[in-house]
Amino acid sequence: QVQLAESGGGLVQAGGSLRLSCAASVIAFSRYNMAWYRQAPGKQRELVAFITRDGITNYEDSVKGRFTISRKNAKNSVDLQMNSLRPEDTARYYCNILNNDKDWGQGTQVTVSS
Repeated sequence: QVQLAESGGGLVQAGGSLRLSCAASVIAFSRYNMAWYRQAPGKQRELVAFITRDGITNYEDSVKGRFTISRKNAKNSVDLQMNSLRPEDTARYYCNILNNDKDWGQGTQVTVSS
């Protein structure tokens, strides 16, 4: 079982930046591939980015070159740096173990105004 706490969301103008953080309470955090997801109103939750336990990263096409996922195993945390934000990035953002479809946290709301 894992407990997740996301933070760092907010309201930002298009072109702005935000840094999301996720604190994970789980044994052996460094062994897990971690991910950020987002869910916009009326849409399904989608995978935004993930980082493997070896530090390999992968991004959804629309965020490539704008978002950067990173992790700090010593702090059981995973961050998402979001630059050049667009209105279509507006969503609630969640972190989780990659492909874990349970144990979701509250998420953090990101709203990008045009």
